[in-house]
Amino acid sequence: MGCRGVPADLLEAQEGMTSASLQGGGPEPTARAAVVSVAAPARSRLAFTSQTSRRLAFGYLLLAPAALYVLLLVGAPFLFSLYLAVSDANVGDPVATFIGVENFRAAVEMDVFWTALRNSVVFLVVAAVFKSLLGTSLAFLLLQEFPGKKLIRGLVVIPFTLPVAISVLAWKWMYDSQFSVINWVLSRLGLIGQYGTDSWPIWLGDPRLALLACIAVNVWRTFPFSAIVLLAGFTSVPLEVLDAAKVDGCSFFQRFRHIVAPMIFPILMIGFLFDTVFTLSDLSVVYLLTQGGPANASKILPVLAYQIGIQAGNLGRGAAIALFLVPLLAPAMFLFLRNLRRREY
Repeated sequence: MGCRGVPADLLEAQEGMTSASLQGGGPEPTARAAVVSVAAPARSRLAFTSQTSRRLAFGYLLLAPAALYVLLLVGAPFLFSLYLAVSDANVGDPVATFIGVENFRAAVEMDVFWTALRNSVVFLVVAAVFKSLLGTSLAFLLLQEFPGKKLIRGLVVIPFTLPVAISVLAWKWMYDSQFSVINWVLSRLGLIGQYGTDSWPIWLGDPRLALLACIAVNVWRTFPFSAIVLLAGFTSVPLEVLDAAKVDGCSFFQRFRHIVAPMIFPILMIGFLFDTVFTLSDLSVVYLLTQGGPANASKILPVLAYQIGIQAGNLGRGAAIALFLVPLLAPAMFLFLRNLRRREY
């Protein structure tokens, strides 16, 4: 046994290891500690970097189908429309030549273009107001408990899911100048006169009523979408927060303004953005009801672009008119998304 009870063979082994280290068999103890302390973070950093890169690669892989969808079904048609707008493309001419902004200049010089632009803005604003009011009211109604709640929720989405041609043709019959169901009900209620009198409205033949009739059909078709979006937002608000506001004495409108609206603001903005796009690009309702008439009273930009580009065969000018929708949508999209990002931070 060696000093302090340590076996002699262990002491000899310890001395051999110390001498070997000092003679160049390995780094000094402090150097070994430094190597270990530097190598460990390097290995952990390498592992972290590789793990982060793998996660990023997996995220990009998941986004790839959506990005490909946008590029093929949105980006490619947009670029092709831009190509047509700066060329003299026609249906009967297989070769198109570059003419610059000539189609845009010709469109601006058309009187019917400014009529369609004004009608498009009126169509968008009036429809957005009524969709907001009806969608909010319906969403609050569907939040209440009543018998047959699930059935009513299913029936509400029928206007949005029906084929456009079927629903619009039904409305066209309801707007018929002689056999209008709406006029028959109003006449029985004493709100309008009999058929043939001046107080009998001709919904699709009167320039003062044609655009309003188209707006009503658009609102009827798409306000369930607004209600569904708002309903999803309302159900995400914690009930504890609303109960606490009730205890503090907040009224219904105060709770909606200061609690519900700020919490569901991102959902509201996304829904309003989609609704704006759907309304401005709504060709089917107006074309099937009035084709832009009478006397261009209900003509909007999508209808004008279709009539000039497809029916008249002037593809370049029709594409130029359709691209005028982009300046109407771009500011709204920029403001909505910018405000949304600010609220996130």
